[in-house]
Formats: sequence, C-alpha cells, structure tokens
Amino acid sequence: MSIEQLKDQIPDFAKDVKLNLASMMADETLSPQSKYGLLLATAISARNPVVIAAMESAAAVVMTPAEVAAAKSAASVMAMNNVYYRFVHLASNPEYKTMPARLRMNVIGNPGVDRADFELWSLAVSTINGCGACMDAHEKALREAGVSSAAIQTAVRFAAIVQSVAVAIEAAGMGVTQAVE
Repeated sequence: MSIEQLKDQIPDFAKDVKLNLASMMADETLSPQSKYGLLLATAISARNPVVIAAMESAAAVVMTPAEVAAAKSAASVMAMNNVYYRFVHLASNPEYKTMPARLRMNVIGNPGVDRADFELWSLAVSTINGCGACMDAHEKALREAGVSSAAIQTAVRFAAIVQSVAVAIEAAGMGVTQAVE
C-alpha cells in the first residue's frame, strides 16, 4: 500500500488529518532517511497495520534494508524503554530511580544509522508513547548533536500526524481488514 492509497482511506470526518498527511509528505525539513525512518518508527508505535504497511512500503523506496531495520529497532526498544522509564519517572517511590534498569538496549549505542536520526526516531516514538523522561533524554541528545529546534519540532509534528492517521482509520472501522488486502 502506498501513502497515496493510505490518504484515500482517511474518512471525510478526518479531512484535517488527510490535509496534514499531504503537507507532511511534501515537507522537506528532514533528510529522506530521517523522514522515512521517522514515519516507519511512528507508524509501528501507532500500531495500525494499514498505516504500518503504507509507511514501510514508502520507507523501502528510499532506505536500505539496514536503515529500515534501524527504524524498526527504534520503535521496538522505545516500546520497552518508554514503559519502564515512564514508570520510574511517575512512581512516587524514589527508590526505583536508584535501581539498575537491567534492560538490554545495545541498539541505542550502535543503531546502524546516523545517531541523530536514531535519536530523532526515538524521540518521536517516545512522544507517541507518552514518556516524558525519554522525551527529555532524546531531545537533549539531539540538541547536543546540533539538531535544530525546528527539526525536532517537525519530528514531533510528524509523529502526531501519523498517530492521527491511525486513529482516523481505526475510527472509520478500516483497521485490520484493509491491511490484509
């Protein structure tokens, strides 16, 4: 499925979502690898098979298989980290902050793509997953890497749009049925 076909599946009640998706695809703020890795990682985090299929298809055109795997890795490792660190951050008991996480996350140290891209994807996924501690950590790493506030804001905006596409399609009842076709 292409992104154009995905856009056609967005229902009329979500016209703004469709317009935002169109403008996002025309936006050239980010490099193609940054943009398409971000779209794939956030689609996976949005957990909608229709959106995942469209974004994976689009990413495969501009990214190598290793880059696609890195975007999937960002979504996967952040799914784990966002749950754990959101708990540590929100739990009233300060003892959890002193305990080692004991979670394997080697991919963060060696993602197989430009580190700033991986951090951008991780930030966007963490935003969808609502982990403030991870958002702060990845935003700080991006700023230290010289990534502009505009690029960071674009990544978060793209995450919001991808999430809204997934919700609109789910609300229309198109979810899994359309992804199988």
